[in-house]
Amino acid sequence: MAPFCLQKSINRCTSPSSNMEDDNQPNAVICNFCGKAFTLPEDEVEGNLPRLLICGHIFCTSCLQSIESRNIVRCPDCEVISSLPEEGVYGLQEDTRIIGLIYTIKMNKTRRSKSRGRTLVSPNVDGNNDVKQPADLEAIERAVEQALAMAAERLAKLENLHETLTTGLAEQVRRERARLEMEINLAADKALYATQKWRDVELSQLNKLEARFSSSQAEVYSVKEQITSLENAMHKAKKVCCVPFLKEYCDLDKVLETLQAPVDHRSFNTECLTMSSGLSVIFRSFHQAQSVALLMKIEQSKPEPLPVMVAPPYQHGDVTRHAGVLTGSQRSRSRPKSPQKPTSPPGRRSPSYRRSSPSPACRSNLFCRSSSASRQSTPDVVIEELLVEEEQHIVPPTGPELANDKRRARKRGNVFDSGRNVNQLVVVTHVVNPCHFYVQYMAEKWESDRLSRKINNFCARDYSMFTFSDRVESGSIIFAKGKEDLWCRASVLEVFQIGCEKMVKICPVSQLASVQVFFMDYGFTKNISVEREVASPEPSVNNLNNHLRKVNEAENAELSRFCPQAIRCAFKDLVPYNLTKGWSQEAQVEFCRIVGSAAVEMHPLGQDKDFLLVDLKKAPMDPCSDVAISVREYLVFVEVARFYCPVKPGRRPLKYYPAVYPQILTKHNGVVSHISSPGDFYIQLTDSMESLLLLTKLQDCYNAEVPAGEDHLLIYCPVIGQACVARFEDTLWYRAEVIGHPGGRKVEVCYTDFGNKATVLVSDLRKIKDEFFSLPALAIRCCLADVLPLSGETWSDCCISRFVSLAHHKLFVVVATEKSPKSKPLPVKLYESDETDSSADIAEVLIAEQLACSKDGFKSTGTESPVNDGAIWDPPLELKVEAKGLDASGGDAMECFDLKSQLSLSKSLRDLKVRVTHVSSPSSFYVHLAQSDAQLKRLSELLKKACELLEPEAAAWKHDMTCAAHINGVWERGQICSDVTSSSVVEVKRCDHGNKVKLDVNNLRPLPSSLAGSFALECSLTDIRPAGGQLTWTATACDFMSYYLIGASTLITIQNLTDQRPLPVTLHCTNKMGDLVNFSDFLASKGLALKERKAAAEKIHQNDKKAQEGSSSAVKTPPSPAYSLTPMPPIYSELTQPVAPKPAMRTRRPTEKVKTELYKAPELPCLGHNHMTISAIKEDGLIYARTQNADCQLEQLRDKIQQSMKTLPNQKPYTWKTVQGCAVIGPDMLWYRGQMLEVMGGHVKVQYVDYGLVENIPVVHVYPRLLCEHVPQLCMACRLHAISPVGGSWQQDAVELLKEMLLYRRVDVHVLEVPADPRQPLTVEIFMDGLSLNNILCHHKHALKDSTTLKMPPLPPAVSILDVWDIDTEGLEVLQEVMLGPFMEPTLPQEEELLKVRVRHLQTPNELFLCWEDTTKQLVDGETLEELLSNINANTESLKELSNFPPGGPCLAEYSNGSFYRAKIIDITSADPVMILVQHVDFGSHDTLPTSKLRQMPAKLLRFPVQVLKVRAAGFKAPSVSVEDEVLPYSPEWSVKATLTMIKLLHGNLTASVVTRVPELSVLLYNDDDNLVFLSLVESGLAEFD
Repeated sequence: MAPFCLQKSINRCTSPSSNMEDDNQPNAVICNFCGKAFTLPEDEVEGNLPRLLICGHIFCTSCLQSIESRNIVRCPDCEVISSLPEEGVYGLQEDTRIIGLIYTIKMNKTRRSKSRGRTLVSPNVDGNNDVKQPADLEAIERAVEQALAMAAERLAKLENLHETLTTGLAEQVRRERARLEMEINLAADKALYATQKWRDVELSQLNKLEARFSSSQAEVYSVKEQITSLENAMHKAKKVCCVPFLKEYCDLDKVLETLQAPVDHRSFNTECLTMSSGLSVIFRSFHQAQSVALLMKIEQSKPEPLPVMVAPPYQHGDVTRHAGVLTGSQRSRSRPKSPQKPTSPPGRRSPSYRRSSPSPACRSNLFCRSSSASRQSTPDVVIEELLVEEEQHIVPPTGPELANDKRRARKRGNVFDSGRNVNQLVVVTHVVNPCHFYVQYMAEKWESDRLSRKINNFCARDYSMFTFSDRVESGSIIFAKGKEDLWCRASVLEVFQIGCEKMVKICPVSQLASVQVFFMDYGFTKNISVEREVASPEPSVNNLNNHLRKVNEAENAELSRFCPQAIRCAFKDLVPYNLTKGWSQEAQVEFCRIVGSAAVEMHPLGQDKDFLLVDLKKAPMDPCSDVAISVREYLVFVEVARFYCPVKPGRRPLKYYPAVYPQILTKHNGVVSHISSPGDFYIQLTDSMESLLLLTKLQDCYNAEVPAGEDHLLIYCPVIGQACVARFEDTLWYRAEVIGHPGGRKVEVCYTDFGNKATVLVSDLRKIKDEFFSLPALAIRCCLADVLPLSGETWSDCCISRFVSLAHHKLFVVVATEKSPKSKPLPVKLYESDETDSSADIAEVLIAEQLACSKDGFKSTGTESPVNDGAIWDPPLELKVEAKGLDASGGDAMECFDLKSQLSLSKSLRDLKVRVTHVSSPSSFYVHLAQSDAQLKRLSELLKKACELLEPEAAAWKHDMTCAAHINGVWERGQICSDVTSSSVVEVKRCDHGNKVKLDVNNLRPLPSSLAGSFALECSLTDIRPAGGQLTWTATACDFMSYYLIGASTLITIQNLTDQRPLPVTLHCTNKMGDLVNFSDFLASKGLALKERKAAAEKIHQNDKKAQEGSSSAVKTPPSPAYSLTPMPPIYSELTQPVAPKPAMRTRRPTEKVKTELYKAPELPCLGHNHMTISAIKEDGLIYARTQNADCQLEQLRDKIQQSMKTLPNQKPYTWKTVQGCAVIGPDMLWYRGQMLEVMGGHVKVQYVDYGLVENIPVVHVYPRLLCEHVPQLCMACRLHAISPVGGSWQQDAVELLKEMLLYRRVDVHVLEVPADPRQPLTVEIFMDGLSLNNILCHHKHALKDSTTLKMPPLPPAVSILDVWDIDTEGLEVLQEVMLGPFMEPTLPQEEELLKVRVRHLQTPNELFLCWEDTTKQLVDGETLEELLSNINANTESLKELSNFPPGGPCLAEYSNGSFYRAKIIDITSADPVMILVQHVDFGSHDTLPTSKLRQMPAKLLRFPVQVLKVRAAGFKAPSVSVEDEVLPYSPEWSVKATLTMIKLLHGNLTASVVTRVPELSVLLYNDDDNLVFLSLVESGLAEFD
């Protein structure tokens, strides 16, 4: 406590007046605050007694009562707050010394007054005596009294000072003794720990001691060799005894010699066993006045013979005390229980933890020493602690030693108890990084709450507040405000004093600047700065007490029973993803996000110094997934961390049920869903509807909207083998299984119902529900039976691509040939699914095309007669077999079969499948035979092998020369079109495609003669000629034909087979309906060609007959150089064995004639406004809608239909031409009412009569039956009134806009005309939110208003409720909005004119909106624009809403601050809801607003010109090379950093100098220092000079 400040005022009386004043006021001690004297209570008058505050200062009772507030008194001298007792100020302690002094003075005055009375009564004996004698006595007495008062004051000060010094000295000695004892113990513990660590390292190196005895090892190896040779000889001898003829295969004499050889002990040197290793342990100690140093090391010397008995030079428990050396008792106090797992003292893990971890620093020579492989490189261990030079403060431990604390062991047991792994629920309190975080045990929640209540009770007391006499010391324990403004325990890490840059150990409270504390119960560190008053440079004690409170001895002893609640942990074997950059901020964010504030399960995995190595796991959130989420694995998965040594998961994820295999030798319908090769593909059986139902339910379940943050199906850390639901490229959900982690927050999944694999994002994964998990996998892994690859090992690319074209996503009859385990593919045969007499086997097709072979090898290709296998297709085109072998350049490329490099045609020239490769005109186009694809790919492979290693040659390329050309990365056969002279570019014709390309000569190589030929066939359309009497085809006809045919698969029929090219053909292709169309007729229907006359057609027909009759003679015609027309036997004739049996032919059931009528016509609404729901929009612009009554009937109708159709009807072939009304199975497998529109082969076009939707669906989904025929159609067609589409027909984008605005929305439909036929469309006008749909379509330029349409007659007046009540509606009509003109543009400044400007808006660093100061001051009718807008915003209720939105129209737009500003309309960005894009003309910024925030602008605002001008800042531009990652999305050449920097540079006063006015206004901007603004951008590399 500070010494008392007693201030006394002694009245020195030197005149009579002063004596009289002192007589009236005898008190000599006064209050220092008010200046009044202290008085004692007399009779019934209360006195003014001195009272003592908690800070030690003394004031009178009156002063304390005047400054008392809410039972609290603030000291006027030191501002320390003192709480008053229940009695108030009168309850404060009285100062007895001052009261005694006042009483003494009063008694002396009383005695003096009595003596004065006796003097006046006594007679005057001597008249000559001095009359002033009584006055002199009184002066003497008064002087003595004054001296006594001063002496009493000094005595009180000295006594208080002595008491303060005595108490402070005792406290100082106690604190210093405790600190030194703690540091001495710590130094001894560190020395012991270093000694034990050195011992453990050296003992571990003894395992390699055997390497130092090389001579002994050599002798051991020699004996081992002899043992091995003897054992081999004995083994050979035993085998010869059992089987005598084996002696011919071994040297029996050598074996006998080895068996009979004696053991020579003299040949082995056993003296080497008596030699030592030459290593010895040295121990030295050095003692100084206040320090001790220990030296322990291992030295190497010359090996010496070992003594007979070696006495232990050191006894583990017998250590004597000598000159400061550690004693045995000290060593046993800190020694761990197990030498294999020494307890690590608190220490810092790395330099990066110095701020976050409060552990004491460790010396590098003690804790950071690594062991080496050899004894020579093992460093010496030197332990040294100087107590005087540097002092360290002990911070309460927070590491793994707390997990083994005895107080915790009584509750949970040791986490590292004898192999027992105890898992605890914890809460993460603070995260520095994944290798440094703090947790609290959930089991100690009650204890933690009790500790918090105790601390807050302590801090509520007055004695816990700091005073000016207190000091703050680093390493001490204090109370500090933590999270949620609660008082918590904290240890002081750093203390900073006012005026000192470096931290200090001890600082008085009056000089404290800031302090850094560590919250031991939560694990985080906090810097607390002490605020200072404005009038005083020193901090206020009151401000300090708002953040910190002191801890006295009693509280510290009581709180020591509670161990620190925060446990310092780290993830085991986890390192940063980027080792050079360390832990990133993203790692901390991801860690906090996955853990949150919930309790997690902690798995202790070990201990590393002062860190507990753990793994945290979150419990699974639903019963479908029993695998807990490992936080370690999640951080590795999201690529913010890596495993140093990954741990295998303890649980295995649940798997799907395996697919159900079909029965053997039984026909099943199936679809090939995925193909890897003919030996590995997947099929789906279509005998049941499970796949369709599963797909529909998956979409309904996983496409349902879930509020953000509440989706419990999200997967955070997928596990290999985990079953899930994944989204595919078509945005649909399918069942899948995780099979790999490629990185980048992606996973590789396998779709179990299809067999294909894909890499998807983790965000596209969901947990699978039980209802989908119970169904087995639908994809069956198969392989083609009885076929093998040509090479015998792998399938060629040609074979795989051919198999894909034949089988992928096609329906087949699947027959399993044999049983197979689940781990191997199921051998099956695939037959084409049709109703012909015989179906093709896919395996036989591959064998016939020489892309695969049977298990018996290749078939004979002799001259045997072809086998008639009953194939229904025409013989395919054959490839000419070359008799000659390949030359030297191409011979190495040929494999097991000859390549047919030229085209040859078969006898049948009708319906050849081709692909159009190039179109010059209808009289000249090129096709490629479909069955030549495999040969063409094989040819490309051979060309690549032959030419890719050849260097370009300086050859003279001439006209018509053949070559190998490198075109678009592929080697092809080509033909030179013209001689190559000086230019390096040559025109080459592609022999296998027909078109011409220009290439560099370096892309040409000589073509091997064995590979010469062509697969392209030049053709010409017959029966047509150019339109308009032209002799040549128009460019329109050529382009039209190219657009439809290039790349398309078609059928051609050769009319006349000759050697001339092009060949006359007829070409058929399929249209959108799937029907075959003659392309010649198609050109004629479009007006691009004319049909040939009949005579010419007959002539062609006759030529065709002659060609057929003379086909035999055509065979004898010599082939042309490019094509071989010699017919060859079909490929299938090469098979020498009969093919496998085919499935039986399917019989066609008789067709059943059925006839149905249409459903009843819809009930049309009345004229006028009706609320309807839009259900469908057709391509021709018809809109289908339902009334409110129809919507109610639809719900009831749907239930009735489903009840009446509970089972699928038996499918029969029907005559669909007489069917009108029908029942339809929708995509959701529910029944709907439909109307037949058109029959298209296996599909029909139907319309849902209650919805208006039109679809093409398979016939099997339609049933000729009427459902609820008494109910009329609920949907009616509507046509927009007085509007016509642009171009005469509705475009696709217009229909899409209508669907976006109208579908499934209830709108206001104004019925203008009702047709006589109720099935015909209504004439309507549709309104949305008061906007006419006609105006919206015209605004988007999709339609035009039809002025020729007659104006509809006015509707008859409807009976209204307003008419009944006779309410006057006059004046309530909506007034037509007045259309205002455009804004006035401001006057442009002159060139080189300097103006003061302000930046209103920045678009890019060099595109700005500037405002001139003169423009803002312009007056119109005595008002500025700002004043006028302020008056308008004061009365916004009078503003009318905007109802017309023309582009460029003026309006008032509401800004984010709630005020309206001038703006102009730019565009309508959205129709549902209606959103308008506007630009604030006085600022330059854009905003998208709803119509509710737009108002009509008063006309007087148009008299003010626009306040800003868009300018370009001259002198700089965007950098040509930018290293910034974040760029502006609307201007990628500028970075976000450059924009933010430019915004900072534009603050302040700016001056603009006009550079140019056209084509755009450009200026130079200067700052206050007359420097260009953009110079800082250029210097920092964010821009460059222009």
